[in-house]
Amino acid sequence: MPRVSRQLFHPRYWLTWVGFGLWWLMALLPYRVQMAMGRGLGRLAWRLAKSRRRTALRNLALCFPEKSDAERLALARRNFESTAQAFFETGISWFWPRWRMCRLYSVEGLEYLQAAQQAGQGVVLLGMHFTNLDLGGKLLCQSHPVGGLYRPHNNPVYDYMQLKGREHLAEPGSIISRDDMRQMVRRLRQGGVVWYAPDQDYGPRRPHVFAPFFGIPAATITATSQLMRMGRAQLIPFTHHRRADGSGYDVKVYPPLTELPSGDETADARRINQFIEERVRACPEQYMWVHRRFKTRPEGEPSLY
Repeated sequence: MPRVSRQLFHPRYWLTWVGFGLWWLMALLPYRVQMAMGRGLGRLAWRLAKSRRRTALRNLALCFPEKSDAERLALARRNFESTAQAFFETGISWFWPRWRMCRLYSVEGLEYLQAAQQAGQGVVLLGMHFTNLDLGGKLLCQSHPVGGLYRPHNNPVYDYMQLKGREHLAEPGSIISRDDMRQMVRRLRQGGVVWYAPDQDYGPRRPHVFAPFFGIPAATITATSQLMRMGRAQLIPFTHHRRADGSGYDVKVYPPLTELPSGDETADARRINQFIEERVRACPEQYMWVHRRFKTRPEGEPSLY
């Protein structure tokens, strides 16, 4: 569990505490009310967040050239609503009690994780940056122990609450810094499950290869294959989608990608991106299109943004 220090109560962080108090109060509201508020917040963000709006529209133009401008515009608007709903979903994952959260979802495919556990083999849980990723991981760990990752925050209060929220209803010590490769490998060799999402552009300094994503060469980190190899682990994907009728979530665990690691990091990245693309095409409005996925380009190629 995260430690409480005197620094957290310095006056400079009082406003942050007030914000978390309001966030906790909003999490007490009925689920459908929170989702309606999220849609409203998303419509407001569409008007105000011009840079993010341009990024989302550019990504959709690159990835769905077969769609008309009107179709991509409508998809981007729904995506902004989904992204804003994720703010409330994060509050749900951090603050709701287990009994309330268990009413919200169904899970399919647990037998793949259970088979790996029975064999004493670790699992790299292939995550994807759908907007509700905080809640999706928390829902799965209600049915099977999962170790998650987090990025330390510069604000110590936010960092404390983030770590506390992600460990809420999970095993103590299950959340690992995303840069702590040694701890991840140790967890995998002990037969644990470590969530890992390689579908963002982490910049040119992180070891990567270029592999197609929606037909575009995308900088894809090679850490997934390295974790599997060093942790002697399987790669098992999972997804988490918000139901169209507003009744909750469908969490699905897929069979292991048994052909990985192949010894060829580029081939591995290509297979992983292909799988992620298939899942994104099934539910594009809930994917994180506001991220500049193609910002790192092969040498000599111009920026796509």
